[in-house]
Amino acid sequence: MTQSTKSNLAPIFILGALFFIFGFVTWLNGTLIQYLKIACELNTFQSLLVAFAFYISYFVMALPSSWVLQKTGFKKGMMLGLLVMAVGALFFIPAANTRTYELFLLGLFVIGTGLSILQTASNPYITIVGPIESAAARISVMGICNKVAGVLAPIILGAIVLSDADVLVKELQQLDEAQKIIRLDELASRVIFPYTMMAVALVVLAMMVRFSPLPEIETEAAAPSLKGEEKNAGPLQGGGQINIFQFPNLVLGVIALFLYVGVEVIAGDTIGGYGQSQDIPLSETKNFTAYTLIAMVIGYIIGIITIPKFISQSKALAVSAIIGVLFSILAIVTHGYVSVLFIALLGLANALMWPAIWPLAIHGLGKFTKTGSALLIMAIAGGATLPLLYGKLADIASIGHQQAYWIMVPCYLIILFYSIKGYKISKW
Repeated sequence: MTQSTKSNLAPIFILGALFFIFGFVTWLNGTLIQYLKIACELNTFQSLLVAFAFYISYFVMALPSSWVLQKTGFKKGMMLGLLVMAVGALFFIPAANTRTYELFLLGLFVIGTGLSILQTASNPYITIVGPIESAAARISVMGICNKVAGVLAPIILGAIVLSDADVLVKELQQLDEAQKIIRLDELASRVIFPYTMMAVALVVLAMMVRFSPLPEIETEAAAPSLKGEEKNAGPLQGGGQINIFQFPNLVLGVIALFLYVGVEVIAGDTIGGYGQSQDIPLSETKNFTAYTLIAMVIGYIIGIITIPKFISQSKALAVSAIIGVLFSILAIVTHGYVSVLFIALLGLANALMWPAIWPLAIHGLGKFTKTGSALLIMAIAGGATLPLLYGKLADIASIGHQQAYWIMVPCYLIILFYSIKGYKISKW
């Protein structure tokens, strides 16, 4: 192994650890939604404010995160992001002690703020750390770390806070108001230990990053070209552009990423509630988010094997969008476990979207790379808004949980447009 290979592997290994940690934190939300729906006595729309509070922080904090990174650099910025996440996790202590939903949401917003700093730094980092044409494969490796953590997260949290899920729900229906409050307070307190441990782990990881051999990466230079993609795939090297919005491949990429994150969060965070609407016991549905993440891990492995050797990033995105349309419709027209299975299989459709959209969107930005990265991070707000829309529709009796999934179909169709034509547009 050459010295160059070793120097490339070291940052990739460290970044993989980071993606695992914040993947674990992110994909706790699926179980947390079901848990807080019981503990704080919420409807579907209210419970999905968990996703809103978490993902809207990316929109609010992405541009400030870019400014922070310009002041601190990537390495110190990632350390700061981890410390902010730790503070957010500690908010769960007073939130649980008082069973105050707003404090839970505030903690989730702060955690999301830390993650916005981390992702604003780490995504261009992993893109630039090697050849641009294999960027999707490297991001797929990071995705596996992220989604393996996502498989474990709901199972672990579910075992801690919803270990007696079905018995608990029946018991609450039979208790008087005073006994019910005592039981719900006990339920709320179950999150204190795991989130305290999470805060400790995040602080430790922040110190590890601070003293790690991660190099600082300079992105002001022109970005390399995308081999294997069409020659007119977006503006070249940021030449002549004086405004970030003069890059159509970026602007349309932001829209595509917004919609992708929205459908990914819908698939991962609503599948448990949807399973319950299909008369599947809570003891089973509390782990359903993990099944969506297992499908995503499989998708990432496919990406590592096939991109760019057998298929380009843009074609992989097109195939993924088509599969997304197909599985969405099949989930709507089938019932029970089969329907839930197709929601879980959307993880397979969604897996390659982030690693494919990101390089296509930031290609050729040159000195605008950090700002472009921040705009793409802002697009994660799709995970805040689209699930809320789903929740609003699901609470309407004439629509319900299953028919509300129709909102995903046009999202996948727009992503399909970007994969075929949108990323190649060089000027407005």
